[in-house]
Amino acid sequence: MRALARLALPLMALLGLWQGLVWLLAPPPFILPGPIRVLGVLWRERAMIAGHALVTLGEVLAGLVLGAALGWGSALGLALSGRLRRMLQPVLVASQAIPVFALAPLFTLWFGYGTASKVAMALLIIYFPVTSAYLDALLHTPPGWLAQARVMGARPRAVLWRIRMPAALPGLLAGMKIAAVYAPIGAVIGEWVGASRGLGYLMLMANARAKTDLMFAAVLVVAGLALALHRLADLAAARALARRS
Repeated sequence: MRALARLALPLMALLGLWQGLVWLLAPPPFILPGPIRVLGVLWRERAMIAGHALVTLGEVLAGLVLGAALGWGSALGLALSGRLRRMLQPVLVASQAIPVFALAPLFTLWFGYGTASKVAMALLIIYFPVTSAYLDALLHTPPGWLAQARVMGARPRAVLWRIRMPAALPGLLAGMKIAAVYAPIGAVIGEWVGASRGLGYLMLMANARAKTDLMFAAVLVVAGLALALHRLADLAAARALARRS
């Protein structure tokens, strides 16, 4: 409830500024509809928008699960092997310079127009922040903890499971919170390139028919989805850290 209260004031201010600009400049509705008009179409078309939103949400959740699992495993492997880390870490960093828009058509060609290509796009965007944050945390375990483990004669596997991985948990959770925000972007980009349903598809259809108010409504739903996923990731992180302590 506190988070909603903190969000309400800037949101109301933004909507008020938006509506004020519409009243002042009086642009045609197909150029810039006002928030009242957008909220109206959001309510009238709520069933259709909800159907497309559920499709996008399914793609995002699948991408989150797969991307988090792959990022966790990759970070663990890179942390355990210095040679592998020296070989692959620059490649991972360089891969982020490739625009996701350039890869979306390839993913559609490889995985088809169905759900798989959208999940792959979400996974691609999620993978790097999770891998990077968790790897950095694994490589920066407090030296005093490691020294104490060596003094006690702990084996490398025990050090990994008992010390390094628990100490890196905040890094993993931080990566997950970032990934939760960016995941809907990957799914929507995939839907722009080729889809027959989803919020990205709805945006394209609304734009083609000059229904700008419907397009804005879909954008608001995507933003709300990203905020909700970030909040859920934040709550899950807080609970996990509370259990650890």
